Amino acid sequence: MASSYWPEHSPPQRRWYSLVSHLRERGWTVSVVCPVAHYGAGPDYSTQTRGRAWRRQAGFLGEYIYRVPYMFLGDNRAGKLLDQLVSAAASVARGLFTGRQNVVVVTAPSLPLLASALLVARVKGIPLVVEMRDAWPNLAEDASLVRGGSKSVVNRAVVYVQNRADLVVTVTQGFARTLRERGVHNVVTVRNGILLERTPQLPPPPARRRGLRVLYLGNHGESQSLDRLIRAAHLAGDSVRLTLVGHGSRKPALQQLARRLGANVEFLPPEYRERVFERYRDADSVVISLRDDWKSFEDTIPSKTYEVLAVGRHITAVVRGEAAHVLTDAGEGDIVASDPEQIAALWRALEADRSRLVPSGSGREWVRHNADYADLSVQYDQHLRATVREYSRVCGQGVLPRLGRVLRAVTRGVAGAGSRESPFTARTADGGAAQGRPAAEADSGTPDTDHASRRQGVEGGSLGGVERMAS
Repeated sequence: MASSYWPEHSPPQRRWYSLVSHLRERGWTVSVVCPVAHYGAGPDYSTQTRGRAWRRQAGFLGEYIYRVPYMFLGDNRAGKLLDQLVSAAASVARGLFTGRQNVVVVTAPSLPLLASALLVARVKGIPLVVEMRDAWPNLAEDASLVRGGSKSVVNRAVVYVQNRADLVVTVTQGFARTLRERGVHNVVTVRNGILLERTPQLPPPPARRRGLRVLYLGNHGESQSLDRLIRAAHLAGDSVRLTLVGHGSRKPALQQLARRLGANVEFLPPEYRERVFERYRDADSVVISLRDDWKSFEDTIPSKTYEVLAVGRHITAVVRGEAAHVLTDAGEGDIVASDPEQIAALWRALEADRSRLVPSGSGREWVRHNADYADLSVQYDQHLRATVREYSRVCGQGVLPRLGRVLRAVTRGVAGAGSRESPFTARTADGGAAQGRPAAEADSGTPDTDHASRRQGVEGGSLGGVERMAS
């Protein structure tokens, strides 16, 4: 279950589109419950690909996408919250009727969706995996998303779901450590990453070039504090050209600031695929930025970090905490304080000595060993299978399976009392009897619910309800 999925273009979409591809190869049947695409349209977005509410659509990776309604009232906090509440409520109704699965996976930061996933998992009688891609509820406190009494309610709600999940997955080791210290059990880390085989290694920037070309590519929101970059570009002078590619709630204010300062800054709309790599190719240095006054960002790594390490570009890293540790371990880039004057000083130094822009190559090797989705998907697969084996309730304990058992028992009684089987003995997928387990039920309208897929059971299972994702 997710708040963002293809054809939208967002960090959760990129993460799960990569993971689903590999999980399908490893035998999982994937059902995605997500809103009709409406925010952050990607290159495949169209009236056909965005889907329709309450309809199922076939994904390009062999997954089944179950769309739910949304209510988008604007790119602001209140509008986003209302949008998430509507979609989360609809996701409960849709998630209960997607056929049989072995596990429910929900990906935050859509907090209302966490409660929806818990309800779906409990009714279906299957384990719940909660993926925390951001440091919630810590981030909500830092961003003042909630105040007063509502603050404690939100905190308790998030912690309630985390404590009742059968597995909690984080994308950073720091936040996993925080959750364990808070008393959350069964916490693992599966990083964000990239598909390395599809990510080119670019040649270094030219040894001689007039001026310095700096690129930022990503969200223009509160979390990034991009105003520091604009002020730094103004201080560095016209020889430094800053290009900001993307969209976000703060973009209009950033454009106004650049005009007021007269800074050498270019704003561009979001770009995708080969155009992104062309931007990297043209850049001398790429900025990775997070604001430094939110403590939760000490356990946050911008998802673009791994891509920039892999393509081979110098990194201007306005980060701290675990993100800074990753860059130090990878041996690439310059970590600079969150201060426009110090950022401007670094850019002037890079312009004066372009040899500092040449990457060592260690960054791509670090990604190969730590952040390639080909390997990360194997980790996820192993964690999911272990969770299903260890924590999955005996089939039939959920409300819907229990109701199905009662109806089957009544049907058998009406059909005849001479049956050899007890009404609570059902056939397994391979034809054997399983005491207390219901027979496999077909996913209505799903073409691949044959005996081979049913025999997967726990070991080959069905990854249910991966909702749409974002970050």
